[in-house]
Amino acid sequence: MHFSFTSCAAAALLACSALGANAADKFPASPVRMLVGTPAGGTTDVVARLIAVKMADTLGQTVVVENKPGASGLIAAESVAKANADGYTILMAPSQLATYRALYPSTTFDPEKQLLPLGLVATSPYVMVVHPSLPVKTLPELIAYAKANPGKISYAGSTPGSAQHLGWDMIKRKTETDMQYVPYKGTSALMPDLLAGRLQAGIDNVAILTPYIKSGQLRGIAVTSASRAALLPELPTVAASGVPDFRAMGWFGVFVTGKVPPDVLTALRNAVRSAVAAPDTRDKLTGLGAEPQAGQADELAALLHSESTVWGKVIKDGNITLQ
Repeated sequence: MHFSFTSCAAAALLACSALGANAADKFPASPVRMLVGTPAGGTTDVVARLIAVKMADTLGQTVVVENKPGASGLIAAESVAKANADGYTILMAPSQLATYRALYPSTTFDPEKQLLPLGLVATSPYVMVVHPSLPVKTLPELIAYAKANPGKISYAGSTPGSAQHLGWDMIKRKTETDMQYVPYKGTSALMPDLLAGRLQAGIDNVAILTPYIKSGQLRGIAVTSASRAALLPELPTVAASGVPDFRAMGWFGVFVTGKVPPDVLTALRNAVRSAVAAPDTRDKLTGLGAEPQAGQADELAALLHSESTVWGKVIKDGNITLQ
């Protein structure tokens, strides 16, 4: 049997090329970016960093959280939608993702068509608060005060177009009250004014506002969920406080741009499920006042669709638009 040096070298080169291709095909081969459309310090950012650490354990690569605020989170969401379809850029999105199509009529961005859900992480109720200087202790008292003092109560909730903003707008229209919404770039931006009393009322995730309620810096008046919140069991729901059938919940889900390869999509979805399933992750989410979910992609897809329908109607009925 005869072997030539040339044929052996060619065979070796072919084998090395095959190994190199397999290594290059393995996902992820470098760090993954997780974009967050709100400033650091807000609930979405906190949840993102918690999930990113656990996803990194499963993927074997660092997941770097990058805050990219602007246009109520639309900039970050669009950036992920337009990213290379390689799975290296993902999005931690809050519930306001469901509002963009209705809020920004000029945008061509459609979350349901341009993003693929990786998994639903958690849901969280909101809590309505007032500064202690405002002479009200319940939602009915706030409504009565607002009717007696039209336009004199200023309030805020996260960013314009968020479920916090739209939820309060729904309450105003249901109760026929006149209160002034003040736009901010995020929870961290509005908190100094709220705590100082320059802003009289607010609404945000229980995770953010509970410590201030417990310390007496703010006064909780109602939670927006269908039932009382575990962190604030003493507070009634909005529905039980004179606004029947009202319910608004925050949620957090992870997405990736469409058209990623099936193996990459599977790897990312497995990483999200593993992150949410970790006992310490669930404990930390519960400590934030959130309800951990199962990290399922189909649940996130269904939630995005239903929320888009609900908030789309609120936005249309209230003639609310952002540009």
